[in-house]
Amino acid sequence: MSFILKFWIAYILDLILGDPYWFPHPVRIIGKYISFLENLFYKRKNKKFWGGILAIIVILTTMFLSYYVSKISKYLEIFFLYTTLATNSLGSEGIKVYNILKSGDLEKAQKELSYLVSRDTGEMDEIQVVRSTMETIAENSVDGIIAPMFYAFVGSLISVGGASLALPFAMGYKAVNTLDSMLGYKNEKYIDFGMVSAKVDDFFNLIPARISGLIIIPLATSILGMGFKNPIKIFLRDRKNHASPNSGHPEAAFAGAIGVQFGGKTKYFGKYFDKPTIGDKIKEFEAEDIKKSYKIMFTTSLVGIILFSTLIQII
Repeated sequence: MSFILKFWIAYILDLILGDPYWFPHPVRIIGKYISFLENLFYKRKNKKFWGGILAIIVILTTMFLSYYVSKISKYLEIFFLYTTLATNSLGSEGIKVYNILKSGDLEKAQKELSYLVSRDTGEMDEIQVVRSTMETIAENSVDGIIAPMFYAFVGSLISVGGASLALPFAMGYKAVNTLDSMLGYKNEKYIDFGMVSAKVDDFFNLIPARISGLIIIPLATSILGMGFKNPIKIFLRDRKNHASPNSGHPEAAFAGAIGVQFGGKTKYFGKYFDKPTIGDKIKEFEAEDIKKSYKIMFTTSLVGIILFSTLIQII
């Protein structure tokens, strides 16, 4: 069975099954492993060093185990490749916030959003809830879809001991992303201990974020009739208007397509920050924009897998 066929099956499984709450998802297991090691290492004096050791152990362990899973069975390989993708779950969570907003329950929408973002949601008005939901869909279109796809396809070009490195690369990326989401905060607790986790995540998202913002998302928005030029225009102009070296790239393309302006006043851990703006405020945010973001995200995933499949055949 070719890798392309395996990955398409994994992609379709993700669209159908998503991320059931009852299922012991590998990312949750990685998260528990990170917490276990954090309890062992955080008490030590040199927090940058031990935080770095933790990151290395988690990434290498994940890749090592994934390699042997892929050697055991092609069906296990497909199953675990499916778990590296998040198209269904990301879209479902966004639509859940949209449906709650449409029902008129702002407080419940704030609560639901709090499960998706690290910012404080309790004082948000409807416009801020919509903006935050759209921003997380845009950012996670790279973290949850394009980046694991990219590393799976790159890994498929390398074989060690008769086994492809597609799954180790994709699952290794998920470990990197999970480390950043758990330890990569610039607060007092994690500014040193999570430094390596944050930097490694920045590095591994460099290429996926840029090809997403410049090529994949504009192609998706063009298919949806939202235009091709404006997403690229805003990408080229505003992609660096973000504290993260990568998050601004997909956000700029999304903002350009929908005609909204991301960024602005945002509260994190009890403190307000004025985030640089991304995009032109052609229109005010409205709940329907969440559905537009969902459509862009889904179409982006489809464009991504078609593009990567085509490139692999050419190579």
